Amino acid sequence: MSERFDCLTHVYRCFLSGARPSLSAADVAGVVCGGGDRARGPAEERGHGNSVDVTCISVSLVEMLTCLASPREPEPAAELTQYCDDTLALLLQDMDLMTQLVHNFQSEDQIVSHLAAKCASTCVVYQFLKSGTVSPVWQQKCVQAFLSSPPAAELDACLWSLTDVLKRLLKAAHQEILGKLVALFDSCLSALCSKFLHEDQQLLMDSTSSRPWGTTFCVLLDLLEALTASSYISGAQGILENQRLAHIHSSALLTAISCSSEYFVKKRALLLLKRVILQKAGEDWVSEDVLFARQRHDRFSSDMNMLAQTVLAAVAADWLQSVQVGSVSFFGGTRHNRGDDGQKPDCVMLRGVSLLLLKSMELQTKTAGRIAEQDSSTEVYGYLQSLLGFLRRCSVQLTEVTHLCCWVSLLFGEQDDDMMEAAKALLSIFLHHRLCSGLEDLAELEAACSSGCNPHCHFLLLLRSVSFDHSTLLDFLISSETCFLEYFVRYLKYLKADWQGFTAACERDTESHCHVLLPESLNRLCGGNKPALTFKVQPEYDESSACVLPTCVIPPMEGVSLGSGLRLVEYDSSDESDPESMEISEDAPGASVKQGRGGPPLSTRMKKFESCDSPGYLSVPKSTQERRPEGLSPPSLPSRQRSCTLSGQGTCETLARVVACLSELREVVTRLQTKKLFPYNPSSLLKILAGVEICSQQSPPSQFNK
Repeated sequence: MSERFDCLTHVYRCFLSGARPSLSAADVAGVVCGGGDRARGPAEERGHGNSVDVTCISVSLVEMLTCLASPREPEPAAELTQYCDDTLALLLQDMDLMTQLVHNFQSEDQIVSHLAAKCASTCVVYQFLKSGTVSPVWQQKCVQAFLSSPPAAELDACLWSLTDVLKRLLKAAHQEILGKLVALFDSCLSALCSKFLHEDQQLLMDSTSSRPWGTTFCVLLDLLEALTASSYISGAQGILENQRLAHIHSSALLTAISCSSEYFVKKRALLLLKRVILQKAGEDWVSEDVLFARQRHDRFSSDMNMLAQTVLAAVAADWLQSVQVGSVSFFGGTRHNRGDDGQKPDCVMLRGVSLLLLKSMELQTKTAGRIAEQDSSTEVYGYLQSLLGFLRRCSVQLTEVTHLCCWVSLLFGEQDDDMMEAAKALLSIFLHHRLCSGLEDLAELEAACSSGCNPHCHFLLLLRSVSFDHSTLLDFLISSETCFLEYFVRYLKYLKADWQGFTAACERDTESHCHVLLPESLNRLCGGNKPALTFKVQPEYDESSACVLPTCVIPPMEGVSLGSGLRLVEYDSSDESDPESMEISEDAPGASVKQGRGGPPLSTRMKKFESCDSPGYLSVPKSTQERRPEGLSPPSLPSRQRSCTLSGQGTCETLARVVACLSELREVVTRLQTKKLFPYNPSSLLKILAGVEICSQQSPPSQFNK
């Protein structure tokens, strides 16, 4: 045993140094299989104190062999690559290594079981890419476990191994091979999900009573995410049922979130549904090129609508009342707070539930379109009220908020990507309600504020959170980490159509004496120890007024990521890039972002805007004067002068700061475009920004406050 261990260690160290071992390929294969054969069962492992170590180093050595034999950068010497190929050929074909690996799936030693699954995955991928065939031993073992094995180490190892194989193929974008692999497990995975994903609450609670079930369930959720991600590159080849399992069993996943006895199971199921509805499944490990080039299969729309309807039906049936949100956690476990502050809510759960519902509502509004009736608009805001009630129940801090539109900044302020998704969804929801409600503009804005859904409030709060810094907006425009470009274009188009409503929000923001320290509120909401959220309101002012905006006082360089002041790019030294690589199209029915051939994938979410941006949604409000035609860019003014020259609008501080910020943004984007430093063609964006400046100079004062 000691001699074999020394040989394995010698070979392993040679590979680490990039040298060819002195042993022949046949000798190495013999040592590996001999070492692996020593640990066939738990009883034998307990009888040989050294056999577990031998097994672990053996499977680790095989994994290193597959890495050295596969194409990589920098490539190893040709002699070493051939040596590894020869060794693997002996192991996989002549010595039946895969049988030993899958046998160790059921080992009681979790390290042995996991390393065996990891090694089997690398061997499967290596063999698949080299010969185009899947190991029949591995396939048979997985199918057998999926159909008959109870929650235990063997089933967990099979689920993990298949998930790892899918992830490796997705990273390399092997579309054709991936489709073949997924087809092999179509029926057995459907049967497995039917066994584990119960819609019946009592049945689910009974089955979750044991700890092994929770572990198996989470590994299954990882597999469902990988299968969903694989559907992104299926395209016209068609979609298999097991690639749609997360959508098909969405009702059971919602049941798991509300009824599972294990909190980590609730959280993992929620995060899966959140990623599926945001079309971000696999974003942590799939390459950006794969996500950017994803294609919508023929059942994509129906599946997303099914998921949205399932979520909304559950919310209508008081699903939110059964969702329990735990206290905030960190790497050490669950935080116990000092004093009598009480438990702080888990903001990951709060954001997940909120985004799941908001995106479901957004999908419903896109499906309803213009045929929606009055009942639909009432129903939409009813869902928002249910969400706000859920947030109040879970967070003491949110119950203290006077102006409901603040909830977006309070909840999402530390997650830029989630905040932009929420703002974009709320904008679509508002436009749908505006189209269907039949309310006058003032009443519509009041209804929106009472449901925390006024897009003007959200935009002003966003600008306040970054201290009206145009360079931060520029960072967002260039970054691929959020959907800010899509949200920004859609909102500015609506802003030009409802300039009077925007000026009213700015004027009341300026007049308001409410002060919210957002960094402190966010820190408190998510587990900090700073003072609570407070409001200061003058007695004569009605704090329940629908359009009162709190003035968010945010010192620079505080904890809120949006106001950090850090730049993603040093623009003065950026490398030149193709300015024509992307275009923002304003053609009806909506805006879209087009990626040129030579341009980099700036965002996985830069896609065609849906029909909710059609002219019907962005029509001029009933009390707003006819829009003036968009002309050339207005003459640039110094920042100080801009704040004092808004014609006919007095000295509205907030409005002046917004216009100055957008004007400075237009100037810097124009300058970067001229120097060919902007990564895509911003001509349409610049046109919209210029139109906003024209509105600020030509529109009469707001009538909403008179």
